[in-house]
Amino acid sequence: MDGVDVDVVLVALVGLVTLAASAIRELALRTRVPALVGFLALGVALRALDGATGLVTPPVASGLRLLADLGIVALLFDVGLRSNPAALARRLPAASLVWAGNVGLSGLLGFLACRVLLDLALVPSLVAATALTATSVGVSVSAWREAGALDTPDGELLVDVAELDDLSAVALVGLLFAVAPVLGDGEAALLGAVTGAAGSFVLRLLLLAAGAALFARHAERHVTEWAARLPSAPQRMLVVLGVGLLIAALAGGLGFSLAIGAMLAGLLFSRDPEAVRTEEALQGLATFATPFFFVVTGMGVELEAVPHALAAGAVLLGAAVLGKVVGTAVPALAVTSRQGALLLGLSMVPRAEIATVVLDQARHALPGQVGPELYAAMVAVVAATCVLSPLALGRLLPATDAAPG
Repeated sequence: MDGVDVDVVLVALVGLVTLAASAIRELALRTRVPALVGFLALGVALRALDGATGLVTPPVASGLRLLADLGIVALLFDVGLRSNPAALARRLPAASLVWAGNVGLSGLLGFLACRVLLDLALVPSLVAATALTATSVGVSVSAWREAGALDTPDGELLVDVAELDDLSAVALVGLLFAVAPVLGDGEAALLGAVTGAAGSFVLRLLLLAAGAALFARHAERHVTEWAARLPSAPQRMLVVLGVGLLIAALAGGLGFSLAIGAMLAGLLFSRDPEAVRTEEALQGLATFATPFFFVVTGMGVELEAVPHALAAGAVLLGAAVLGKVVGTAVPALAVTSRQGALLLGLSMVPRAEIATVVLDQARHALPGQVGPELYAAMVAVVAATCVLSPLALGRLLPATDAAPG
């Protein structure tokens, strides 16, 4: 395909993905299978097409990667913007108990599955374990909403715990990226080196947090007031988004991932009603850009590795399901019924956007650490958990009395 202009190929692929994403979303509404599963499958199909045609040259891949990065920022900015830190703080005691149980057990089982059962090295095992600590409440929320259970105490607890899961997963991946280069040198006598790397990470995180606090105190109100004076919703959204992109880039410049900066930016604006009102306009950009992130993730799957990744995927899927169901349900018994605890555990099983971000960012920040088989296995786990959990909830929720709590 050397004779085809790079811009023509890139624009054609963007048009193809955009059209396919619309069809996938429509199909997702009919089948209740999350659209991201279709986006990942589309990426795998494009990888196969590229193998036959050679369309995705390095310049084309760079263009798609830029769109994927914009998708990451839009996705995590929206997650942060939807958060309600003040409400979460009021319900923190119950939520933190369940959060600690599900994050701790899912991370531990994921790590042991990789190290003991799959015989993977330390850093890849930590990457998989970190990804498995995350959840995706959006996959389960629709089932709770249809059952009239989302506004119950259990439904509110579900949302709170999922928010904590996402925040902790993004923070853990930042810490992992800081210490991984040291861990890659070996596992013995590394306490001092790991402590130093972790200390550097904490200092940079404090610097970023201090900058965020200064922005929130002195600048955020002026930005949103300026945006509010603009005549159209898209213009207001672009001002808020532009600041969000700059914060994400600042986080990247400090050695963090774009995901950390984007979520932080969303959290900074989440307390301002004027900024939150731009969310509807922001959805237009997110609707366009987010599929590219999942498609590019799917394109990262090496087809030759898929047969060998099936067994590893089954092992990791078992750890993913058991870690969330048991890790959530057992501590939840202290604050809800057995039925409610089981429903909460099943609802925490899906791994979607945050787990995929962890996997994607690790592949680029830690070259050579996430091999083709582990990558394909984790993509399969993401897809499987997003399909299985809604099916189970669809059977159990209608039989409950609005998820008692």
